[in-house]
Amino acid sequence: MSGSSPALQPPADAVTPVRHPDAPAPGEPLGAHYERCFGCGHEQPHGLHLEARAGEGVSLTAEFTVQPAHQGAPGLAHGGVLATALDETLGSLNWLLRTIAVTGRLETDFVRPVPVGTTLHLQAEVTAVAGRKIYSTATGRIGGPDGPVAVRADALFVEVKVDHFIDHGREEEIQAAMSDPDQIRRARAFEVNP
Repeated sequence: MSGSSPALQPPADAVTPVRHPDAPAPGEPLGAHYERCFGCGHEQPHGLHLEARAGEGVSLTAEFTVQPAHQGAPGLAHGGVLATALDETLGSLNWLLRTIAVTGRLETDFVRPVPVGTTLHLQAEVTAVAGRKIYSTATGRIGGPDGPVAVRADALFVEVKVDHFIDHGREEEIQAAMSDPDQIRRARAFEVNP
C-alpha cells in the first residue's frame, strides 16, 4: 500500500525474501496449521476455514467464503473478519520461509463492502526481510482472482521462538497441538501466526 505507515516500510538494509527449500511446492495446499485456529482450522464451526495454496517465490493465494456468522452490518462481512482473513493469509506466508513469526503490525484498507456468500480471493507475498522483521502485503478481491479489490493490507511480522507460544498459550491447547498425530500439521502449528 502506498500510504502505509513508516513502521511498515522496510529499512534500506532489508533483503529480498528467499523461499525455504522445504516449503510446499507452488500450487500445493498449505492446510490448517492448527485445527482449532479461527482462520484456517476446520474444527471451528464459525471460523473462516481459509484455504491457502503456495505460490511462486514467497507468495500464496487463499480463499474464504463469507458466511452469515461473519456479518457485521446486515448482509455484509464484518470488517474485523476481513482483517482476520488478511492476517491469516499474511501469517501463512511464514510457512514458505519456514519461520516462526507473529503479527507485529497490520494496516488494513477496506475498499468496498463484501456481501455474505461472497468468496474472497486473497493474494499475498513477502516483500522484504530485515533481521527478525518480515514485511508483507496482501489483497482481497471479489468475483475472482482478477475481480475488484475489496480489502488490502500491509503487515510486519516478527520472528519468535516456539517458547513464545508455550509461555503464553493455554497448556491444554499447546499439548493438543504438540500431540497431533499428523506430523506435518504438528510442525506447522507453531510456524504461522496463531
